[in-house]
Amino acid sequence: MDMLENIKEDIKRRCISPDNFFGEGSYSHIESVANNAVELARLYQADVEVCELAGWLHDIASITDYKLYEDHHIHGANMAEEILKAYNYPTDKIQLVKLCILNHRGSVLKEKTTREEICVADADAISHYDTLPSLFYLAFVQRKLNIDDGIEFVKNKLERSYNKMSEQSKEYYQHKRAMIQALLK
Repeated sequence: MDMLENIKEDIKRRCISPDNFFGEGSYSHIESVANNAVELARLYQADVEVCELAGWLHDIASITDYKLYEDHHIHGANMAEEILKAYNYPTDKIQLVKLCILNHRGSVLKEKTTREEICVADADAISHYDTLPSLFYLAFVQRKLNIDDGIEFVKNKLERSYNKMSEQSKEYYQHKRAMIQALLK
C-alpha cells in the first residue's frame, strides 16, 4: 500500500475513533477538502500531490485531540511533517504541505503566498457546500437550534466560507453556490 492510501486509512481511523469530538462525519469533510484541493490544483496549475496530501492532513490535529483545535493548523502542520518524514517524502514538499496546513483556516487570516496554499484554503471553504448534512447536524443536534435559526446558521456559515475564497475559486464554484442557495430557499 502506498503512502497516500496509508494516510487515508489513518485519517479514517482517527475520524471514527470515539475520541474524535467532531464525529465520523468529519471524514466526509476531509475527503471533500482533499478532492476539491486536487480539482483546484489542476485549475491553478499547482502541485497536485502536495495539495492532496495537505487536504487529507489539514485537520489531523483536530480529529486526534479536541484540545488541539484552537491551534490545530499549527499542531497539524507538525504532525504532517512527522508522518511525511516517516515515508521519506522530499523535504521541500513537506515544507509546502506544512505551509498549506498552517494557512488553511479562513478564521486565521494569513497571506497565502503559494498556489498550493490557495488551493487547500479554498477547498476547505467550499467543502461546506459538499457536506451540508454535517452543517445541519451542527445546527440542529449540537447547537439545538430551531428550524428557522438552524437554516439561518447554515446559510450564514456557507456565505462566510464562500467569501473567504479567492476570486478565481469563487468564480469557479459559483454554480455550486447557486445550487445550494436555491436548495435552502
